[in-house]
Amino acid sequence: MTLPDSANEALAAFGQSGGWEQRARLLMQWGDRLEPLSDEEKQEANRVHGCESQVWLVGEPGADGWRFRATSDARLIRGLLAVLLVRVNGLAGDELVKLDLADWFAQLGLARHLSPSRSNGMNAVLQRMRELARPTG
Repeated sequence: MTLPDSANEALAAFGQSGGWEQRARLLMQWGDRLEPLSDEEKQEANRVHGCESQVWLVGEPGADGWRFRATSDARLIRGLLAVLLVRVNGLAGDELVKLDLADWFAQLGLARHLSPSRSNGMNAVLQRMRELARPTG
């Protein structure tokens, strides 16, 4: 499966960062680039449960696959969301189902730095994306 340009950009950027401190700084910079959600979008219906931090997710299908936007009240989580979004945006629903999140974070060199609660939170976000992308009817 070919990666979107933005995902390749993430791999290159994180591949060049030395230790965890550099990666954490880079994560926060990526998080700052997230498109903000409106107050209307930050409603309970869009909140992802299973995250210790507050996380909101909205998604809509497009001609070129799903487009998701997300944010969090925690800066590091926003960074994780940003690198998750560059990996999933543009995917079809069936591709979302096959996505190996642990493998993606491992490729970025982030897997061993994810606490179990952060890892569970990111899995909850991906699960919510899969639910949104599930065909209805």
